[in-house]
Amino acid sequence: MPATTHPRLSLGEWVVLCLVCEEPTHGFALTRILDADGELGQIWRVPKPVIYRALQRLDAAGLVELVELQPSPEGPVRSLVAATDAGRAAAAAWLAKPVSHTRDIRSELLVKLALLDRAGADARPLVDAQRAQLQPVADAMQERLARTNGIDRAVTLWRCETVAATLRFLDAVRQPAPVAPAR
Repeated sequence: MPATTHPRLSLGEWVVLCLVCEEPTHGFALTRILDADGELGQIWRVPKPVIYRALQRLDAAGLVELVELQPSPEGPVRSLVAATDAGRAAAAAWLAKPVSHTRDIRSELLVKLALLDRAGADARPLVDAQRAQLQPVADAMQERLARTNGIDRAVTLWRCETVAATLRFLDAVRQPAPVAPAR
């Protein structure tokens, strides 16, 4: 599969693939990261059954592969999986691509930013691409707002404010984090 071709995966499947790209892992480790109390679960929770189905689907698509069976003192044998070259290429391309729909920014963009942070990668190219994609939407909504009234105006105003807040968020994320004073 060429790096520019994105397989049709759910957000949960993309997250699982990106985590497998970090290092070979197994489903149990992924459930801890993606549980409601896990590091990424606070952004996008993926239930245990969905994780295991995602691993099966990613394997069938040639994006991950079984590399080892490991005995476990806590339960059944664990299947250690690693990303294939195609899986790494697909994950990298997906992580670099801005979110298509404004409604998905809260979930998809935040999880991409978290995954890039975990990898120690620079998120600025994604943030810049997202901002460039969103600015024309904001401009069009402002134009539409001037021509609406009643409930259409209220809905359009809501969308305008949401997009404006997202643009402010992207600008803030783009700025370096303030350095905490030494104690």
